Amino acid sequence: MSTSPVVNVDIVIVGGGIAGLWLLNDLRNRGYSAILLEATALGSGQTLASQGMIHGGIKYSLAGALSGASEAIAEMPDHWRRCLRGAGAVDLRRVRVLSDHFYLWSTGAAGRMTAFLASKAVRGRVESVDADGRPPIFRAPGFSGSLYRLVDLVLDVPSLVAALADTCPDAIYSLAGAATAWTAADSGRLTLDLGTATGTQRLAPAAFVFAAGAGNAGLLATIGAVTPAMQRRPLHQVMVRHRYPHALHGHCLGRETTPRLTISSHPAGGGEQVWYLGGTLAEQGVGMAPDALIALARQELAALLPWVDLGPARWATLAVERAEPRQPRLLRPDQAFADWAGNGANALVAWPTKLTLCPHLADSVAARLGQRGIAPSGASVPVLALPRPPLASTPWEAAFGA
Repeated sequence: MSTSPVVNVDIVIVGGGIAGLWLLNDLRNRGYSAILLEATALGSGQTLASQGMIHGGIKYSLAGALSGASEAIAEMPDHWRRCLRGAGAVDLRRVRVLSDHFYLWSTGAAGRMTAFLASKAVRGRVESVDADGRPPIFRAPGFSGSLYRLVDLVLDVPSLVAALADTCPDAIYSLAGAATAWTAADSGRLTLDLGTATGTQRLAPAAFVFAAGAGNAGLLATIGAVTPAMQRRPLHQVMVRHRYPHALHGHCLGRETTPRLTISSHPAGGGEQVWYLGGTLAEQGVGMAPDALIALARQELAALLPWVDLGPARWATLAVERAEPRQPRLLRPDQAFADWAGNGANALVAWPTKLTLCPHLADSVAARLGQRGIAPSGASVPVLALPRPPLASTPWEAAFGA
């Protein structure tokens, strides 16, 4: 492949999900010249499969005590709220907030969990909701359990992706139709050739940042690196589209140390909404046939919300794989992750591990760049002979139509 003159830029981010888009905005705000490359559509994969929850870790404390996971993200809701006001590291004022709180409910006595939720340890992060303060869905005579309000919030993920992309229209490019070839110098420094119908451009950044979720494994293999290693933790979520008038964003307490059921509500066309079901249900659903999982989801909703009649609803399932840095025994990582490729290349590998930790990921990436002396140049963003990628569709649009 013949090469054109080298295109210099501080950072090239590979991957246009929430991690890559957040990093693009954050690094540009820090003064870095940065561009982003996406292979398919912005937000595809894990990002738009997310329920949009920005949580402070209480759901990781259902054993009745604070954990490393819960403490690592305790401040995240406040961080995101500052961004939503336009006063944070990234401007999210155009993002739609679906709910500014999240509920935690039980169908009966919650035992020691009730005492924990009333303790000083979680004061300011969770509060009990009395009968007068209940939302309409929990005012039914059939509800006799406990209800708590968390400081967590829920974002409309498509609007989040669009807002982050629209702030950097000159720096986001599609790799669809482009020929790509990686080259490593003797020092390990990588460059990337992009071949299009109009010629070839060679990208020679100070650093590449791989933020492609599950795609990071393939990128590492392409450049000849075996570390950082990746793990995949599967889920099988359920979607139900209906005309029930009340939205619900909440976790139902069960006997497990994860929520028995997590429900988020997402607007759909024609006055309908989609309830997106996760929690223990989605973990149990791994390996189940869609029809069997839908039958189980119906049973769970009937048991946990028996007064709710969804009417002639439509059902579908979605298999999701959470791509993360490998942990002992494939456990859930507590924090965002960023580290250099193990072969000495100028490639930084990044996984936020969960949506709420994107701000933490940006700080980690900036720290890693600083450790190698990669400082912002303030240079202008180069122009590539590539188109802009489209926005991905949501899973419920794919399953049910717009």
